[in-house]
Amino acid sequence: MDKAAVDKAVVLIIEDDPEIQEMLALAFSGEGWKLQRAATGEDGLGLLEAHGADCIILDIMLPGMDGLKTLKKIKAEARFKGIPVILATAKGEDPDIVAGLELGADDYVVKPYSPRVLIARIRAALRRIEEAKSSGDGAGRELWRAGKLTLDTLRHEVSWEGKALELSATEFAMLLHFMSHPDIVFSRNRIISAVHGPDYPVTDRSVDVQVLALRKKLGKAGEMIETIRGVGYRFKEAE
Repeated sequence: MDKAAVDKAVVLIIEDDPEIQEMLALAFSGEGWKLQRAATGEDGLGLLEAHGADCIILDIMLPGMDGLKTLKKIKAEARFKGIPVILATAKGEDPDIVAGLELGADDYVVKPYSPRVLIARIRAALRRIEEAKSSGDGAGRELWRAGKLTLDTLRHEVSWEGKALELSATEFAMLLHFMSHPDIVFSRNRIISAVHGPDYPVTDRSVDVQVLALRKKLGKAGEMIETIRGVGYRFKEAE
């Protein structure tokens, strides 16, 4: 992991509330990040085209083109699809959040949120991207298979019956953790620690929502992620 790259990241904030923009700019001032700010999805896409970004904070409720449509356009571009996107939303209902995760968002926070929580989320997302880049040198390649499901850590690819599946960095990390520890029951806290690192600020319900989104993307293969009521989740290869 390249700490310098994380500390010098470009963070794009797409948020129409000027008070929230200023609050985040103040909170991020000590992080060393270069900030780009936009009040609409259209302006955010323009800044992304012009300057790029290492992480995007995207409000769902935007004037004009809403956040989900903006996210869809971001992920439709091959050069942008690997950029982690964290949704910031006042809409905490599961269908809205799952829709965003299915479109490729890596994480989400529900308003009102603590800026320190958001900073932790951004740093975790940036670290995952740097770790994925550092694994591309050919060392430590691992290919995991479970039935017709395949995960390649070097290529950062997942396929089912030979067909590629589009997963976010968070979903890829979660699936890798499950596939590399088959038949072991993990509590939600252990999943959080394995995927995001210790002391990551997220609720049990957030884990449930992200597992739900992962299952939907995996399709039939999602049945291998079993819910163990009162405990957590287990990956069990279908017989």
